[in-house]
Amino acid sequence: MTTRKIRVGVQLQQQHAHDYRAIREAVSRAEDTGVDIIFNWDHFYPLHGDPDGTHFGDGWTLLAAWAEQTSHVELGVLVTCLGYRNPDLLADIARTVDHISGGRVTLGVGAGWFQKDYDEYGYEFGAPGSRLGLFSENLERVKARLARLNPPPRHDMPILIGGSGERKTLREVAKHADIWHSFLPLPEFLRKNALLEEHGAAVGRDTAQIERSMNWPGSGSTVIEAVAPSEAPGVADDFLKAGVTLFTVGASGPDYDFATLREAIRWRDANS
Repeated sequence: MTTRKIRVGVQLQQQHAHDYRAIREAVSRAEDTGVDIIFNWDHFYPLHGDPDGTHFGDGWTLLAAWAEQTSHVELGVLVTCLGYRNPDLLADIARTVDHISGGRVTLGVGAGWFQKDYDEYGYEFGAPGSRLGLFSENLERVKARLARLNPPPRHDMPILIGGSGERKTLREVAKHADIWHSFLPLPEFLRKNALLEEHGAAVGRDTAQIERSMNWPGSGSTVIEAVAPSEAPGVADDFLKAGVTLFTVGASGPDYDFATLREAIRWRDANS
C-alpha cells in the first residue's frame, strides 16, 4: 500500500449542459461530496454524443468562476492544450486563478490531440512530432514566466502532464511533472511506469516525487471501458498497488450524475 494520500477527482466536462447554471450546481455538489479536486477539460466541442451539442469551451474562464464559488476543493484543467495558447499568457492566467482560489490550482498541460478544436478555431494542427516539440518548448516558457511573475502564484502550483508517449512525453514528465496522468490498461501502465523511471534516471530526477494519476476504471477513459461498475473498485485496487493515487471520475452534462463519483469516494475512504 502506498504512503501517498489517495485522492479522488471529478472532471466536469462542459459538454451538453443546457446552461451554465447546471455546471455551477455540479461544482457545488462535487465540493459537497468531499471530492479532492475538480477538473474541467480544454475542448471547444463535445467529445461524446452530439458533436454539435451545447458546450462551454474555455476551461480557464470556468476555473476562475469556480475559484470564487468554492472554498476548499482543489481545481484544475485536465488538461490545458499548450498548442493553442500563448504560454506566457497561460502562466499569467494560471497565477491569477491561483490567487483567486487562495492557492488551490493544479496546472494541467498536454500537447493536444483533438483536431476539430484546432481546425475550427484556426490553430495549426500539425503532426504528433511537431505538437510534442511545441509542447516541450511552451512548457519551458510557462515555467520561466511563472518564476518571473509579480506577485508569484499563491503556492507552488503542481504541474500535471497528461499523456504517455514513450520517447518525448514521458521524458517531459520526468523533467517537469508533479503529477502524471495517463489513460492506460494496467499492463501498459506498468510498462510505461518503468520507462518513466528510466527517463527520470536519465535526467537526474527521482520519479517517486511524481504522483501517478488515472481515470477511475471505466469512467470516461480508454482503460477497459467494459468494466462493470461493480468491478471498478477491484480494478482501482490493482492500480493503487501499482502506485496510482489520484483517480478521476468523468461526469458530463446535462445531468452530471455523481453515482460513480460517490462510489469512488467510498472506495477512497475505505482505503485511506
